[in-house]
Amino acid sequence: MNTTGTTAQDALDAQVTELTTGLDTAYMLLSAFLVFLMQAGFAMLCAGSVRSKNVKNILIKNVLDACVGCMAFYFFGWGVAYGVDADGKGNDFIGAGSFFLADNTTAGGGAFTDWKGFIFQWAFAAAAATITSGAMAERTQFAAYLGYSFLLTAFVYPVVVHWVWDGNGWLSAWGETNKQAVIDFAGSGVVHMTGGVAGLMGAMIVGPRTGRFGADGKPNPMPGHNAALVVLGTFILWVGWYGFNPGSQLAIAGVTNAEVTSRVAVITTLAAAAGGVTAMILHYALYGVWDLIAVCNGVLGGLVSITAGCPVIEPYAAVLAGIGGAVVVWATGKLLLKLKIDDPLEAFAVHGACGAFAVIFVGLFATEEYVLQAYGTPWGKVEYGLFLGGSGALLGNQILEVVVITLWVSVTLGGFFFAMKQAGLLRSSAEEEALGLDESKHGGSAYNMEKL
Repeated sequence: MNTTGTTAQDALDAQVTELTTGLDTAYMLLSAFLVFLMQAGFAMLCAGSVRSKNVKNILIKNVLDACVGCMAFYFFGWGVAYGVDADGKGNDFIGAGSFFLADNTTAGGGAFTDWKGFIFQWAFAAAAATITSGAMAERTQFAAYLGYSFLLTAFVYPVVVHWVWDGNGWLSAWGETNKQAVIDFAGSGVVHMTGGVAGLMGAMIVGPRTGRFGADGKPNPMPGHNAALVVLGTFILWVGWYGFNPGSQLAIAGVTNAEVTSRVAVITTLAAAAGGVTAMILHYALYGVWDLIAVCNGVLGGLVSITAGCPVIEPYAAVLAGIGGAVVVWATGKLLLKLKIDDPLEAFAVHGACGAFAVIFVGLFATEEYVLQAYGTPWGKVEYGLFLGGSGALLGNQILEVVVITLWVSVTLGGFFFAMKQAGLLRSSAEEEALGLDESKHGGSAYNMEKL
């Protein structure tokens, strides 16, 4: 029996597999690095959006989100999100196993091997934690913030990840015929809603900055000190989103992966641009001002609003998502002021409200063809947008995701912030706030410029 041809074919197949694995791994690592670059974007955005006397405070929180988040995700977060029992099985609600990366979650035991998965998911966890810092800026005690950052990245956020992105999760589209499967491709709900709702709870419980609202209840302006940093942060975040959204395909080798990834990049760009243009027109029409900060928030709102559905919608829908995101940011910001909730960076408006809008938008505009290409049929058949002829089942699942994330984060982190407030550990003193947290807590101003 001649086996030469078979042996040669096997060798060729092994080489192709090796090349494909290497290419996909390199793509995931580069995407993870881009997502981590978003920490620099958040840092610049936050620094520019607060008053100069609190710049060091907000920056150290951004740096420590990455550091504390890494430790928390290593200790517990990865296992809560993706861990399985010793028999290789998991449950619907929470992962169990692979804490401290002690075993291989994908094999149910043995040495841990999913290194690319860990670094990619840690970058997302750090981003989720950083979202909240803006909502609670300029009046939150440092120790309370570190506690929040650890709790979110160790437990609260990973549970949501398990629900939606792990194959064992009860909302996961990667399970087998999961009737509650949702489409939240890169995490408008998982990442942005989680961070945004946490920020809303923190802002509500810590209370507004001193002087933010007058005796008549009307807001007093407290603009950030450096618009240039806001713009720099916005562009860094936009670039990082090309790791966030296209990278969530988790592979680049092969015709289908390449097509989905490329389409996601284009769809992401269209939504961001539409959000920025809409914010500019809206603010000029209402206030007669070409508002730079509003344009930046419109871009970010557009990016958040497309993150859930970027692989499954058409270009025209991406533009609609961006337009809708800009309007959601504006309307939510106005509502928070009406309710006397002080969110210096409009973190809830950009991430929480636009995240919810994005998740629901998928249930209306997802196309049958693109859902089949990107997800297959986890529902037992192709489920797609209601406005395009879908049954409405997908929309129902998307609304369910919004509701359960809101309830989960509100109860867990709302409870944490409330407990810290009752213990007197949440808010900085009035004297520290008036002096500025940089002088009172961090050894002096961020800007040590000699007088000429």
